[in-house]
Formats: sequence, C-alpha cells, structure tokens
Amino acid sequence: MSTLKFPSGRPIDLACLGRLAVDLYAQQFGSRLEDARSMAMYLGGSSANLAFGVARLGLRSGMLSRVGNEQMGRFLIETLENEGCDVSQIQIDPERLTGQVLLGLKDRDTFPLLFMRENCADMAIDAAQIQESYLAQCRALAITGTHLSTPGTRAAALTALGYARKHGAVRVLDIDYRPVLWGLTSRGAGENRYVADANVTRQLQEVLPEFDLLVGTEEEFFIAGGVANDIVASLRAVRALTAATLVVKRGALGCCVIEGAVPNDIDAAPTYQGERVEVLNVLGAGDAFLSGLMTGLLQGKNWTEATRMANACGAIVVSRHACSAAMPTREELAHWFGGSRNPKVDADEQLAHLHRVSVARPQWDELCVMAFDHRSQFYELAQEAGASDDRIPALKKLLVQAAGQVEESRKMQGYTGVLIDGGDYGRDALASATGRGWWVGRPVELPGSRPLRFDGTRSIGSALIHWPTEHVVKCLVHYHPDDACALRLEQEQKVLELWEATRESGNELLLEIILPKTLIVPGEEDAAVLRAVKRFYNLGVKPEWWKLAPMQPKGWAALEAMLAERDPYCRGAVILGLNQPIAHLVDSFRYATNPVVKGFMVGRSLWVDASLRWLAGDIDDQAFVGEVARNFTVLVDAWRNRRTMLRAVA
Repeated sequence: MSTLKFPSGRPIDLACLGRLAVDLYAQQFGSRLEDARSMAMYLGGSSANLAFGVARLGLRSGMLSRVGNEQMGRFLIETLENEGCDVSQIQIDPERLTGQVLLGLKDRDTFPLLFMRENCADMAIDAAQIQESYLAQCRALAITGTHLSTPGTRAAALTALGYARKHGAVRVLDIDYRPVLWGLTSRGAGENRYVADANVTRQLQEVLPEFDLLVGTEEEFFIAGGVANDIVASLRAVRALTAATLVVKRGALGCCVIEGAVPNDIDAAPTYQGERVEVLNVLGAGDAFLSGLMTGLLQGKNWTEATRMANACGAIVVSRHACSAAMPTREELAHWFGGSRNPKVDADEQLAHLHRVSVARPQWDELCVMAFDHRSQFYELAQEAGASDDRIPALKKLLVQAAGQVEESRKMQGYTGVLIDGGDYGRDALASATGRGWWVGRPVELPGSRPLRFDGTRSIGSALIHWPTEHVVKCLVHYHPDDACALRLEQEQKVLELWEATRESGNELLLEIILPKTLIVPGEEDAAVLRAVKRFYNLGVKPEWWKLAPMQPKGWAALEAMLAERDPYCRGAVILGLNQPIAHLVDSFRYATNPVVKGFMVGRSLWVDASLRWLAGDIDDQAFVGEVARNFTVLVDAWRNRRTMLRAVA
C-alpha cells in the first residue's frame, strides 16, 4: 500500500493550483503550425487538465486559478463545471486575458507549442484570495512547477501549501518543467522540455520539503536535482531535501515509485510497466497519467493498481487529439482492462463509442420538442395564402417565441426543445434558439428524398464542420427493411456516411424512421420499425436518439430491450407527429409510459392552421404566438399526465 495518508470525510478529493488556459490545436496532422488551416478549442493547462481528468474519473476536484473576464475565461469555467469540478475558487481578473496555447502535431516526435501567456490571468493569481477554509476541506493539493516561477504565483502556491500542511492534506508537486515559461528559451520553443539552469533548480529545491509526493519525467527530475543526464544522482539530490514519495515517469517503460532510499540503478527501483500503443500526440499524456495515479491513490488503491490506471490513462491520451478532451472515463478504463479491447487504440470502435457517450453531457430525462424544421411545407403554406415565402423566416422566429412562452409558463427548463432548419427559412430562428439551454435539432435530409439525399451538400462531413456542437443532427429516412435491395443498400450507405461524420464533428445524431406507405402492412407497423432499428444497429450505427411513430406498449418494451442489448448509452426515443390531430397524439401518449420514450417532437399539428392564417394576414403576431403556444401546452400537459390517463382508461 501507499505510505501517503489522505484524510477522509472531506468534500474535495483534490484541489489543483496552476495553469488554466485555452488550448488551440491544429486540426491538420502532419502540418507545420505555420501551415495550420483550422484550430480546435479545448480546456488546457497542466493543472486544469489534472482537475478535469480526476473529475472525469469520478472524484471531486477543485480548481484554484485565475481567468480573464471574457469569453475564453467563461469557456474554461463552464468546461470544468460541466465535468463536475468545483470552480468556486477560480478568480476573475478584470484586466488580464485568459492564457492561450497554440499546438500542432507535425509527426510522431514533433509537437510545436506556442505559449501565448504574456501577463495572462492565471499567472496573476492572488495569494490573498486563497481561502484556508477551502483547503481545509480538501484531501490533497496538487501544484505545478510553473507556478513557482514568478514571485506572485510562488506566493500563491506557498500560501496554499501552508494551509494544506496545517490541515493535513497530502501535497503533490507536478514538476511540469517548461523552460519557455521560466524565460530560458525563445518564445517559439515551447516544445523544448529541458534546459539546465541552476536558478530554476534552486527555486524548486527551496520548496521540495513542502511536498509529500513528487511526480515528473526523468528530465524534470534532472532540473529538480540539478544533475543533468544522471537520473540516480538527481533523485539522490532530491531525496536529500525531502522524504516525499518520488514517481518517475518513463514513457513507454511505465514509471518507477521510490518511497525510501534511491537505488544505485533506476531500473532497480519498483517499476510498473507501461502500455504499448501507437502514439499520435504525447501532449497531455503526463497530465492523464497523474489524473489516473491520483484517482487510484485517493480511492485507496495500492501502487500496482494506481499506476496501472495511470499508465492506461496516459496510453489512451497519446492515441488521441487534444489533452483534456482526450481524458478517459471510468467506463473506458473498464473496457480497457476488460480483456476485449483492440490492441490498436484508434481502431477500437467500442472504446471510441464509450469516449463519446460516457462523458458528462446534458441530461434529457424528458423532452418536449416543437418541430418546425419543415421547408417545403412552409413554402406550400405561403403559396396557399398568396404570400411571399420571404415572410417564412419571421414566422419561424415567432415559433421560437411560442416555445419560449410555454417553457416559462409550464416551467419546462431542462426539457424544452426545437427542431429548426438552418437554411434561408430557419437560419435566424435557429440562431435565436441556440445557446438558451434548449435541446436544438437541425435536419440534414433533402425533404422527401428516397433514396436519402442530404440537403444542400454532397459532403455532409464538410457541412457539419460549421455547425455548433450543441445542434443535434436530425435525419429523416423513409426506410423499410423490405425495401428493394439496391434502394436499401444505397440508403444505408448514406446513413453510415452521416454516422461517421457526426462521430468526427461531435454532434449527436437523431435518426427518424418513417415507413413508406406502400410497404405498410396494417398491424405490423411496430414490428417493421423494430426490424429497421435492428438493421441499423447491425450496421454499427448507434444514434443518440431515435424518432419513431407511436407504438403499442409491446413495441416500446421490445425497443427498450434492444437498446439495453445494443447500446445502453442511447438517450432513448421520441414520438413523431405525422400531422396527426392533437387529440390523436394526446391519446397515443398514454401508451408511451415505457422509460425508453423520452418525449415527443411534433410540428404541423401545432402550427399549420395558425401559420396559414398569419401568412394570409388574418391574425397578427401576438395571436399567432398565443394559438401555437396553447396547442403546444396541450401536448406538454398531456405528456406530463400520460400515466394518469392510462390509469383512468384502465
């Protein structure tokens, strides 16, 4: 067992003090940073990565740092908070900007780094704002070496360490040596991991006695010990100053753990083997390693178990783009150690699926959605009313108002949604609905197409690049498992193309299946829909949502069993409307009590009549919004009361 003694019964497992910045990763692999065409934005900074990684693995972490009072600072706070990290101790700087880092992936050994941290917010963390009462609630405190490099950050680190020592928290130093952040290299040499410097060694050695656990690479122990290229001599110099446990990260070789005297040969130290994987990106691997190590230790695991977690976390992250976003979940580690993983990490489809679906994400236990993603139907309404289709964008913005009105009147925060197209008709309405905490879906199918075609593009993957991640991709496919073979295969290939595109873009996928009328056999509709769902699972398509016509209780039960077997992380099914009368939909809800049915997505039933009269000039904006809101309210109330209706009928 570890000799580290973590106090128990405290609400924060690990507090992390240090760098909190935005990582901007080049999306072109094999490219110089100078030639990057696009960047992906992630949470970054070694301390922030640690806080994020530990939270993702199920512990309660807290972040002690500072961000600017601007969009990037809010992005970092929201990202940590969404992962379950406590952000109450993040200071807001009224003057400085949040730090940023530009990163590239040139080849297996070249990872250009450009730190844009001149007078940035996290390097201005205020020691006076660090609260003793907060550190008293923490089981451990982790600090990075960067925050020992300037007088201000050093004061903050020492203040936090003093409080941690007073209250018995385990104190951890991630040496995290970045010569550029100590002013030892040109600003463009952020990739350089080691420059010998007596001043840095002295400053580190002054604080080494404050720590219970030191973690670093061999190069980082060279700088801490002050003996270049001699790991044993460096470790002995460190040991002369502190009794802390020393963990030496050795890449693919794994790591060494030294709790007592330093042996004559590093290979004689207790060694825990690493994982053999193909490296895509080493950036963030050390932070992932420490996340796994601290999680294991804080859970009471011994060194064998904790380092096994640490090495696995590091191995997974080096196979992926990004640092924080690449961190594994508990479910991924369970798969990793479960004996069925693919030795080639980037080819492990189940691991990739778990990384997508087992992370923290907004919960939609119930979902009431107003659908007005229709295009041809609105055009036809305008023609019937003798109105220009130029009025349709304003009409769709009024529908957003109606949805918002019902959300407020029925206290639907957390389960309101809309389906809106992103073309000329719906673009403004879609923008007004985005960012409100609603479920927002957006169609990709060419209306009425069979075989399936995508609207406005032959390359759906290139189109999704421009979508906000919060938009759910909705695809309606007129499909029957008994379609003619050529037609069925063509449609399936389109769905597979869309499936792969959403896996890359990060958007969730809602797959809507409507049986062609010519193939419907009365009384067998539910069975045909279930066969269609099963067929897509057989193809490897695992959408987050299914949108289906109302089924009988046996049909919903069969769907529940299928999801439990094929994809237990599927969010569930929602009921489509098919322009049925509202009374018919209300009646159908009483059969939808199975927990797999999360709600409804209904469109024309709510707004067709009112839209025709508004376009004809027979009613004004207020009357239109009021009528649609009343219709939507009827469905919302019926959905909420569906179990009561079923008992009344019984």
